[in-house]
Amino acid sequence: MFSNSNDVAVATPVHTASAYDHSTGIDGKSTYESKKQASSCRDPLFAVLFYANIAVMVGLYAKFGFNPFANLGDEDNNNENEEGDIDTSALVYSALSSGGFAALLSFLAFIILLNIPGVLIKTALIFNIIASALAAGIALVFGNIIGAIIGLIFFLIMCCYARAVWSRIPFATANLVTACTAIKTNCGVSLFGYIFTILAFAWTLLWSIVVAGVQDQLFTCVEVQDANGNMVNQCSDPAYHWLFLLFVSYFFTHQVLQNCVHVTVVGVVGTWWFVPEEAASCCSSSIFKSLTRTLTSSFGSICFGSLLVAIVQAIRQIVETARQNDDLGPFLACCIDCILGCIESLLEYFNKWAFVYVGLYGFGYCEAGKNVMNLFKERGWDAIIADDLVGMALGLLSLVVGLLTGACAVALEQGLDWFGEDWEYGNGDIWAFVIGLIVGLVICSILLVGTIASAVNAVIVLFAEGPAEFEKNYPELSSQMREAYLVAYPGCL
Repeated sequence: MFSNSNDVAVATPVHTASAYDHSTGIDGKSTYESKKQASSCRDPLFAVLFYANIAVMVGLYAKFGFNPFANLGDEDNNNENEEGDIDTSALVYSALSSGGFAALLSFLAFIILLNIPGVLIKTALIFNIIASALAAGIALVFGNIIGAIIGLIFFLIMCCYARAVWSRIPFATANLVTACTAIKTNCGVSLFGYIFTILAFAWTLLWSIVVAGVQDQLFTCVEVQDANGNMVNQCSDPAYHWLFLLFVSYFFTHQVLQNCVHVTVVGVVGTWWFVPEEAASCCSSSIFKSLTRTLTSSFGSICFGSLLVAIVQAIRQIVETARQNDDLGPFLACCIDCILGCIESLLEYFNKWAFVYVGLYGFGYCEAGKNVMNLFKERGWDAIIADDLVGMALGLLSLVVGLLTGACAVALEQGLDWFGEDWEYGNGDIWAFVIGLIVGLVICSILLVGTIASAVNAVIVLFAEGPAEFEKNYPELSSQMREAYLVAYPGCL
């Protein structure tokens, strides 16, 4: 079917039991066995860099940090808040209740996704068309001609895109169904998405405390009198090299945590595809084996790709800081940021596919990159379109769950009056809705984007490289995908 230099040759145009043994290739090995790498640490230098990054930040925290919860147990907190203090109890209650609603709604969204994936993909396409048309109309009503023209351009682009990819929807749907089936069978893998999200939050808190603690080392501010006689703070130029290192540390860790989830999910889907008996339950052994490989032999490769993206993100943040400090002209800053944004998007997209090979076969980062190039050379827009269509559907579901969670938070706040009439920071309903919206988006994104999207990418690669094993282990799903592929690409099989 599809092959590269490492794949088992398949001469027959259609996969049949008489023409090809589904479990073995010509050399007697399955696709998985022929491409599976020996167990060893890949790209260990970058894993060492990651651990060094964590150690340095912990050391900086020990020297410059502080305990943000130190005053929570003070007796004064049992009394009424002093003037200027913020009563955060209402915010906490809203966030906790929103988390419960979001978890339930995300589960329902997953069930809906499993039952009507094709409808959701088409709905997401149509939604984007309608949204761009509404944006153009609103801009025109308010007299923003440039905004209306931009909205119209996006509307025309989305119409052309929808027309071009409409015939590919059945194949994207079949990919999504297969991915959802794999995750449903091994639903315990979703738990790690939440665990790594908590770790990301903890890292953000630690990093923020460190930055606050060393701020005096980066900036020297004194009060001076301006031309109008007002006292203002005048700060020295920031130490951009130290800021750059701090930003690299922050983004590096977040990229690693995010990609660990991606590689773990891919590994589970790969086991489900090739060795179904090891991935046939909620807490199957494949989940823990995949997580172990992610955090050991494949961890250096994950750190390698993550560091590349983190460096670009840090440079973008430095450019933005320099623009705010008037150290870089707005036009030049905009141009640089645009170029860096394109590079960042390309690197993130490349990493997404490279880590599929890391999770499936245990390749190092560079070897995985070569396989990505072969994948796009052979499948081209097929992989990109299927990934994009599924991403649209998952994004739409996340938005709906976020909005519904916000609405539930508002209803609960109105019933229990957490914010009260004397809340001095704005309308309590608005606060509840915003908190619910953010929590709903985050939790649903972890379940759908963090797990389902990773599984879909794995399925796209596996369908190209291991169709025989798929037909043997899951004949019904295999038949659906082959038929859908023939609809999109008649005669290719």
